Amino acid sequence: MSEALHHPVFETIGAVADDAGVPCYVVGGWVRDRLLDKGPSKDVDFVVVGDALALAHESARRLKAGKVTVFKNFGTAQFRWKDWDIEFVTARSESYNALSRNPTVAPGSLEEDQLRRDFTINAMAYSVNSANFGALLDPFNGQEDLKQGILKTPVDPIKTFEDDPLRMLRAVRFASQLNFELHPDTLAGIRHCAGRLEILSEDRIATELNKIMETAKPSLGFGLMFTSGLLPHILPEVSDLAGVDEVEGHLHKDNFWHSLEVLDNLSQVSTNLWHRWAALLHDIGKPPTKRFVQGIGWTFYGHEYLGGKMAKKIFKRLSLPLDARMNFVVKLIQMSSRPIAVASDLATDSAVRRLLFDAGEAIDDLMELCEADITTKNPKKKKKYLTNFKKVRARLVEVEARDHLRNWQPPVDGNQLMEWFGLAPGREIGQLKLAIREAVLDGEIPNTFEDARRLAYEIARSMGIEPQIAL
Repeated sequence: MSEALHHPVFETIGAVADDAGVPCYVVGGWVRDRLLDKGPSKDVDFVVVGDALALAHESARRLKAGKVTVFKNFGTAQFRWKDWDIEFVTARSESYNALSRNPTVAPGSLEEDQLRRDFTINAMAYSVNSANFGALLDPFNGQEDLKQGILKTPVDPIKTFEDDPLRMLRAVRFASQLNFELHPDTLAGIRHCAGRLEILSEDRIATELNKIMETAKPSLGFGLMFTSGLLPHILPEVSDLAGVDEVEGHLHKDNFWHSLEVLDNLSQVSTNLWHRWAALLHDIGKPPTKRFVQGIGWTFYGHEYLGGKMAKKIFKRLSLPLDARMNFVVKLIQMSSRPIAVASDLATDSAVRRLLFDAGEAIDDLMELCEADITTKNPKKKKKYLTNFKKVRARLVEVEARDHLRNWQPPVDGNQLMEWFGLAPGREIGQLKLAIREAVLDGEIPNTFEDARRLAYEIARSMGIEPQIAL
């Protein structure tokens, strides 16, 4: 730590603080991550017991940094120096209104500033003043909590979470990122205050969810949200997956914990955030489609299609992107059972072509999701399923090499059809294009220009349309 602090950023800012006669400390995540030996961080927060804005301006001048951005209402300022993000805040106390997580702030002491922090591991501070440079101020024993891997609040957790309910999601996120446990009092406080999530904005919730989703093992965070009572307030569609019903001795698996296992499996091979969202949501259509059928057992007919529609509503509700990223998630959910059908030895080349055509550029992501969906603990069954999917991949490669359907471009286009047959845009052109596409997918013709043109002339004549240009 001493070596890390002997850096131009800390030494310069410490000298500026000395000249101004104000105490200054580096706090929060930088201190926590250095004590965890997580490597050098270049995102640093300073607490100033005095005028933080003036200290920021003078520090930026001496470091020859860029423009200082000031937020006067909160007493904060920030600037970039090289690839460092440096922020200053005036030490403060806070008071909260029950209807908002935005506090009323007032200048305070370092102790008051540390009291307002969310967790003990984020409340430690290192002095950068020359008189006690590098001294650690740790009034809540955060260093010991770091060693024990425990998340605790500096004050009563109910007060902490009632004041700012976002801290409950941050607790889950830190536990997931750091692989920490929630102290029993912290967990009890979250359960007591879970309903306070209602005052949070959707984008704040989505930001924390995405950070949890991007961790090495996202099931830790989503599992904690479930056991702490947070998940029903955020993603009731996912929490509704929990539980097992039994009729006449027939059970179905707990689809909540299964979905978390699928999410973790996928996370081992994909860092794509939206790919992971598809894994979490891939079964959300099962609870509303669950039926018990005599002689068959539990069924979930149409759950993929319904799940895709539900995913759209979730994205809208949480202010997640309503663009190609959402469409990607919906496509994977709605196609999540298709490769299973193609894995059968009886599947035709036509079925393989249609899978490739419908999935397009998402085919590899779809296959990874389906492989992650294999959660059986029976090694023979698992080997069989993986072998089947390996065969599907081989068939996909073979069909793509021959028919080029992965990123479908029709072998003839509408303009050519209109020119050949003297037609205006309309129903007949649509029928011709559809017939050509279906013939290619069914393997009736190769995916080539000449074959598609000959077929177009045959179909046109059967429709009573005479060509204007001879074949």
